[in-house]
Amino acid sequence: MAKISVVVPCYNEEESLLFFFEAIEKIRPQIPTDFEYIFVNDGSRDKTLEVLRKLHDENPDLVHYISLSRNFGKESAIYAGLIEATGDYVTLMDADLQDPPETLIEMYRMLQNPEVDCVAARRSDRSGEPWLRSAFSHLFYKIINKISETPIIENVRDFRLMKRQMVDAILELAEYNRFSKGLFTWVGFNTEYVAYENHERVAGETHWNFFSLLKYSLDAFINFSELPLNLAIYMGLFVVFVDIMAVLFVIIRAFFWHDPVSGWASTITIILFAFGTILLMLGIIGKYIAKIFSEVKNRPIYIVKEKK
Repeated sequence: MAKISVVVPCYNEEESLLFFFEAIEKIRPQIPTDFEYIFVNDGSRDKTLEVLRKLHDENPDLVHYISLSRNFGKESAIYAGLIEATGDYVTLMDADLQDPPETLIEMYRMLQNPEVDCVAARRSDRSGEPWLRSAFSHLFYKIINKISETPIIENVRDFRLMKRQMVDAILELAEYNRFSKGLFTWVGFNTEYVAYENHERVAGETHWNFFSLLKYSLDAFINFSELPLNLAIYMGLFVVFVDIMAVLFVIIRAFFWHDPVSGWASTITIILFAFGTILLMLGIIGKYIAKIFSEVKNRPIYIVKEKK
């Protein structure tokens, strides 16, 4: 019989884990496959690991977990879970039940079509979310799809059910700087989408604030687009052009009016503009260099401290 691996990255989810496990167990009989749970404790500071140990002890053949040596981030936890998954199908889910478990039934049904390799969940609305976050999220998707050759579908979460072939393809992308939403699209394969209404967390608090999401968005821009580098080139050319015009203006004015002092303000303005632009471009280039540096060090994406 086929098997579904349920991969669940966890960071400080002690309050949610039992609710999550019970919710999946309720819908499990409606899916005619074997199941396995792969929980990834991503350096939690609460009692997440204790809850996972208890779940494993009570369900040794069903529940498995790996505990990382520290917090490596959700992207690393997802990769670790995919590595451990052995199922013919693999699903990614959050422990907070914002991903409604009953959607998994429809996903499995749709995946029985031999032409479909993946079914992803897409929120039909963003109700309950702060308006500022929703606005910036919409802006992020508009920008990333303008500047990247890899389309990133708006409102699609990590929650998806994939066939083994697609999972193996994703695991071949062993890059250190990961943006899974882009990687899922980059590998290709036929993906269908199922809509669901936005759900609140069942317990606990979200670990994603505005600034962490902003950093996540910037990483996406760097990982899946060369436009910032091209922008640095264009801005550099523009500044050179402005500087040449300014120099010609100063020379002509000095030749005809012999008054070098009166242009001090405009000269300082041009200098500050040029240096500001240069610093901005160096920052963009430095971000790419930092990504390259982290890749060439070839450090492991995660380190396992405990595994059951």
